[in-house]
Amino acid sequence: MSSRTRIAVIYGGRSSEHSISCISAGAIRRALDPQRYDVVPIGITRDGGWYLQRTDPNELRIIDGVLPEVLANDEPVTFHADPTKVDPVIGVLDVVFPVLHGPYGEDGTVQGLFELAGIPYVGSGVLSSAVAMDKGYMKALFAAAGLGVGPYEVITDHQWRTNEAECRSRIADLGFPLFVKPARAGSSQGITKVHSVSELDAAIAEARLHDPRLVIEAGIDGVREIECAVMVDADGIARASRCAEIIVRSGHEFYDFAAKYLDDAAELVVPAEIPESVETRMRELAVVAFDALGCEGLARVDFFLLPDGSVVVNEVNTMPGFTPISMFPRMWDVSGIGYAPLVDALVADALRRGTGLR
Repeated sequence: MSSRTRIAVIYGGRSSEHSISCISAGAIRRALDPQRYDVVPIGITRDGGWYLQRTDPNELRIIDGVLPEVLANDEPVTFHADPTKVDPVIGVLDVVFPVLHGPYGEDGTVQGLFELAGIPYVGSGVLSSAVAMDKGYMKALFAAAGLGVGPYEVITDHQWRTNEAECRSRIADLGFPLFVKPARAGSSQGITKVHSVSELDAAIAEARLHDPRLVIEAGIDGVREIECAVMVDADGIARASRCAEIIVRSGHEFYDFAAKYLDDAAELVVPAEIPESVETRMRELAVVAFDALGCEGLARVDFFLLPDGSVVVNEVNTMPGFTPISMFPRMWDVSGIGYAPLVDALVADALRRGTGLR
């Protein structure tokens, strides 16, 4: 029998972050030492089909401006929720690395499947994944934990359809500028900065293409966008990395999808050039936010640093980007943990934690 750990790397998926998931998975597949791991790459198409992916992981990149995606061009696989059944194409697995961003992957859905199947997996469990995916519930838990959050409103699909006037009144109370966001999306997909009421309808329509549930956030002047990575160590203790700052260049009003992945329009300062006392406080708050949501394994915590030195927690990502330019691995790199050891540590944590109530 092989002594290698048999690991399924699952990527793609049905969310608008499909391609970013592919890029992240390509980097992770390249980092897994073939002497230690028997990698089973499984891609999920945009319409939800599961297929074995024998393609070279080097193809999972942005090539000539074209984003990668999973195609139904290999053997279909069935991932059984029944732990007594095994798909012969997949075989028996030791652990899963679900490199899935957004709904139908980062939101507790596949985590529930892995729990039913009894297969350990990297990252947070069902509840924390679901809560962190929904920006409205996430902010409510932050506030309950005593963390600072900016002014916001949650607009559900039912509220918008049955009492649009009341929704518009609540939004107007936030003032302008403001941000209209899908409640359950990532990579800045569907987010619009709105400067006046004349821009509001188009922003809401764009966000609702991604999610009928919206979060509207008040714009805050003069903020700096600071991020911090959290990972559970070998002793089961959540540790925070050095912080990093995102500085968006001209042409982008905020850190949108194009600035992140296509235009090279953002400067990522790692580590962030902030006072040591501020960084120490943010690292402490990152762990508080991680624990407030019941996260496991890993997360990236995003902050706003206000001009007066106060800190607002913006959001937590339970499966942050793992692309070569992503902040999570870069922050750990300057904290002393390189990319491949980082992946190894996350897999080891998943195997230690197992499945079931914990």
